[in-house]
Amino acid sequence: MHFETPVIPRTITVHLGTPKTNARNVTLSFADYVKNVASSEIYPTWPENALRANIYVISSFALNRIQTEFYRAQGYAFDITSSTSYDQAFVEDREIFANISRLVDEQFNDYIVRRGHIEPMHSSYCNGTTAKCDGLSQWGSYYLASQGYTPYRILQYYYGNDIDLVFNAPVGAVRESYPGRVLRRGSIGESVRDIQKMLRRINDNYPAIPEVTVGTGVFNTETENAVRAFQRTFGLTSDGIVGATTWYRISAIYNAVKHLSELDSQGISAGESRALYSEILREGDRGFDVKTVQYYLDFLALFHPALPRIAADGMFGSRTTAAVRAFQQAYGLTADGILGRNTWNMLQAVYEETYRALPAATARDIYPGAALSAGDTGTRVQLIQRWLNALALRNPTLPTVTVDGEFGAATKRAVSAFQSFAQIPISGDVGPLTWNALLERNNQIFASSLVPEAVA
Repeated sequence: MHFETPVIPRTITVHLGTPKTNARNVTLSFADYVKNVASSEIYPTWPENALRANIYVISSFALNRIQTEFYRAQGYAFDITSSTSYDQAFVEDREIFANISRLVDEQFNDYIVRRGHIEPMHSSYCNGTTAKCDGLSQWGSYYLASQGYTPYRILQYYYGNDIDLVFNAPVGAVRESYPGRVLRRGSIGESVRDIQKMLRRINDNYPAIPEVTVGTGVFNTETENAVRAFQRTFGLTSDGIVGATTWYRISAIYNAVKHLSELDSQGISAGESRALYSEILREGDRGFDVKTVQYYLDFLALFHPALPRIAADGMFGSRTTAAVRAFQQAYGLTADGILGRNTWNMLQAVYEETYRALPAATARDIYPGAALSAGDTGTRVQLIQRWLNALALRNPTLPTVTVDGEFGAATKRAVSAFQSFAQIPISGDVGPLTWNALLERNNQIFASSLVPEAVA
């Protein structure tokens, strides 16, 4: 399931039959697909306003299938079928009517939304004579246009007054929602937040799945427990790890409980789609996402001579671009200096691989590659607790904690207090920036304790 504002796909893949039929798939441009369906579904002699209204409907229906990954989430290698029992009429190599072609060229990147929603509306429709439905009547649109109705008024007549039209949406590549890497406890990012959003909504219909807090995008113990419960409920291996199979099953169930592929969709609001982490970083960007990337790159530069050292200053300048490009060249990626999903996945994978290869004594003070959060235990938690206490001795505004290796509520509060003090986004979780800031400040304390008092 995609939570971002949709783009118009450059291409769409159509299955020439019902979903389970052993039939060919054909891929063509989205505009050509809409032209084909419109030429198959409606008459070119109809009033232009009726044609325009139907083209909005056809485009929106197809875009909804793509945005919700309706078929992709079920494991199919196509976006939509040619069967009118399931989707829209598509006839391979059919004649395209000239006036329909012209109208589609003008508006193929326009679509209908329910007011307050970001996803293209599932604009169900039927011919209105041999078949009737709750959506638009094609022949009814003809009669309304003949009475002078505008395309928008025709759509309002059938779908209600709370609809809007999105005009001139950008055309681009639609990537699959699965992030391309396995998510497990300690993972951080927008994809983790997407899983948390979906699981939290699924909990309303399946209360046996624990409620998840949608917060900082850290895959914590709470998230892991909810994933395990989901996997048990739906017959998957209950390992608490989100690979492609679990991701798409969660997406499909979320789609179903929200009715996203139905006319009565509960919709995805702008608030739900608002991202915490940047999906793409490039020169000119700044902030904590950039600083995290710089931390990883600078660390890897210690072990890879082809990578330059850079400062983690949070500003994506020419040095960071050069470092990203050098990393991309070293690992066979497109060397554009832009940090997108593939580069980010590779960066994390190489960091984790490098960390695991370090001797235990060397790795002790280095960020372990996975965030620590409430519910975690072990020596790394003890180390964080010792660092927090050392800082609290120098700064009475920071709380002390018991060094027990248990990341409980008191440790979370102490981490949050430190993050506020260090001007790091407050989450209560220890990701790479918090870990590095704790380490640096404790190293400063250690260094100052070695300076003779008279010199100090």
